[in-house]
Order: sequence, then C-alpha cells, then structure tokens
Amino acid sequence: MKKIVLSITMIALATFVIAQDASLIKKPAIAFKFSVLDFKKTNQTEGLTKTVPSLGLQYLQGISKHFDFMSNLDFASLKYPYYTSLNQPKATENKMYAAFDINLNYKFLTDEHSVVPYLTAGIGASSDNFNIYHAYAPVGGGLQFKANKGSFFNLMTTYRAEVSELTKMHFSYGVSYSIPLKGKEKKAIMLPPVTVQADGDNDGVVDSEDLCPNQSGTIKYRGCPVPDTDNDGVNDDNDKCPNIAGTIKYNGCPVPDTDKDGLSDEEDKCPTVSGLSRYSGCPIPDTDHDGVNDEADKCPAVAGIAANNGCADVQPILEQAADVLKFATGKVYLSKKVLTGLDAVIAMMNENSNVVIDISGHTDNTGAERINKKLSHERASVVYNYFVKKGIDKSRLTKDGYAATRPIADNATKEGRAKNRRADMLARY
Repeated sequence: MKKIVLSITMIALATFVIAQDASLIKKPAIAFKFSVLDFKKTNQTEGLTKTVPSLGLQYLQGISKHFDFMSNLDFASLKYPYYTSLNQPKATENKMYAAFDINLNYKFLTDEHSVVPYLTAGIGASSDNFNIYHAYAPVGGGLQFKANKGSFFNLMTTYRAEVSELTKMHFSYGVSYSIPLKGKEKKAIMLPPVTVQADGDNDGVVDSEDLCPNQSGTIKYRGCPVPDTDNDGVNDDNDKCPNIAGTIKYNGCPVPDTDKDGLSDEEDKCPTVSGLSRYSGCPIPDTDHDGVNDEADKCPAVAGIAANNGCADVQPILEQAADVLKFATGKVYLSKKVLTGLDAVIAMMNENSNVVIDISGHTDNTGAERINKKLSHERASVVYNYFVKKGIDKSRLTKDGYAATRPIADNATKEGRAKNRRADMLARY
C-alpha cells in the first residue's frame, strides 16, 4: 500500500512541474458528504455495527489537471467491531466514531468533461470515542459529475485497509457535493496627489495626520510613541503579551505555566510535568515505585501490583497452603502438615494488615446434602478458628460452606473425591 501511495505522489509531483493550463486545475473547494461504512462480518460483529451511515466534509484542491488533493472528515455513531483475537471488550452501546484521511486522486479526464472517472489512494486515522485510535489506508475510485459554477457531485467507494493492529478493515461508499471557495477581489485604492505638509516634531508624520504632533513618535502609531497597552513597563513592539500585564523577565508576559497545571514555573517544583498544587506542581508520588500512585495505593509503602490496588499478590501463599487443606471422608481434623501451611498464611497476614481472607469449605458428593452442607461449614470453621486462635482479628475473616456444589475434580473417582474434600482461601483487600 505504501508503494502505491508513493508512486501516485511521485507521478503527481512530476506532472505538477510541467506547464499546466490554470483553467483546468480545480480551485479549492469544500464539499458536504454522506457515506455508508460497511464492516466485514466477524465472530464479534453479532449485535454490533455492520453498516452505518456517516456524515462529513471534504476539502478538494487541484494539483494539476489530472491530479487533485482530497481530505475527508467523517463522523458516525457505531459499535466498533474489533477482531475477537484482539481481546477488546465487545461494545454495548454506540459511541462517536471519527475518521480523517488525506488522498491523492488521479483523474482519467480533465474537469472540463461532464463525467470524470478517477482513482484515489491515501492514508488516514480514526478514533473510537476519541479513546482508541486506528490507522488505515483508503484506496478506491469514483466518478465526478460536473455541476454549475465550478461545483461537482462525487460518487466514491474506498476500501480502508488495516495499517494498525486495532484497525478493522471496511468499505466506505459516499456521495458529496462540492462548492468552490472564492475570495473577494481587492479593489485598487486611488491615493490623492501627495502634497508637502508641516511636521513639527520631525517624526515623519505630518501634523495634519499626527495624533501626537508635539511628541516625536512613529509612523506605525500615527506620530505617537510606541504604546504600552497593559502598562507593564514593556512597550507593545517588544511585548509578546501586549494585552496582559507581565514582567520584563518574560518579555511582557506573565510568569509561564509550562505544564498547564495551574502553578507558575517559579512556584512549580516539576515545571515540565503536570501535577497538583498539594504536591507543589508535581504528580501524585508513587513511594514504593510499583506503578500505583500513593492516593490509589492501599499499600503505599510496600511494592505490589495494580490488580491488588498496589498491594502484594498474596494469593499464591494461600493456594500453596490450600493444596494440603484436604480432609478424610466425614472428618474436619487438621494435621500438622496442614497447620504448617496455615502458619505461613498467618505470617503473611501479620505483614499485610489490610488483607481479608474468605474461607470456604467443600465436600465430595457422597452422603446426604444436609450432612454435606453442615460438614463443609465445619471444615471452613476449623480453619477460621485456627486463625482466630493465632491472633487474627475476626473482622479480617469470613467463612462459608458449599457442600459438593463446587468440585475441582471428578467425583466419579477416588482421587477426585479426595481433592474435593477441602478448604479454599481467597484474599481480598
């Protein structure tokens, strides 16, 4: 695709340097456009956008009699159908879609003909709700129909090829009507004959036109000195901010705020990085350097992970202890081997005071549901009571029993039933 765009661009430049008949080169024009976007069906398009109308604008200008520059701006409301393989969340509601591209059109005939077929190619970018951006390469063709006074109708279809990973290939079918942009012609100003007049202050402005005839000034200010509109001590010719009082140090402008965070550079400890006033213009700190700032970090002094709000991932410790939390049929007894694993969990909880553990008891599918329900509660309780006995506050523990409703192995085998007679632990913050 890049080779096609480059080739067309080189042809356009070569054609441009050849003498052209200016009357055959399209004048700058603005066009109103209506399009239909057609997305190819994928596994993720069920219930999402497939075809959708779009409104937009075009800008057209001739480069030579056979080449035009064209830019397109389109807006639509749609559920963007990302490819399933990209793991993008499936859209649940329509969002603003905007696309902008620039193109080079090659016309097989000149604009003096009533109907002109042409080819087009370019490059563009679009956004999903101005949050996710995609790059695409439009290629296609169309027909130009001559209208009155330099206006044209255009019928165009383009294939928008994928350039970035998140782009979803699709077609665009559009119709537009262009209106030439015409500037006003300047009328010649007839000056009266020059006559010699008095200039009392010798500033080059005659007294009859001098607004300050007794004070030497400049022609630019009609015989008056250079003004200081904002009265900041820097005259308007040297003042980069003539309507806002500033300082000499900053050429008449106020003290700048480079990062636009509301604190001037002279007060801002981080002048090039946007921050907050309570941190003297610096961003919210991340004391433990774990990627979660201190205001969002529930464990600001201990490096953790974003999924745990900046706290350490302790779930592996719980899972290792739970691997041996298995019970004999109908039993709730805890062996020394099991207690060793639970002691490791207690040590972790003492180091992480904000961790809460949900304890769940389970059984295999042998026996009555009523008995299994009670037994699963007892298995959760025996772990719960051990933690409380070792000094863990009850507010940091929950317990529940689920009988045989949550098996992790096949209850049809002896080994599977042994794995299902267990207690699980889940950490939360």
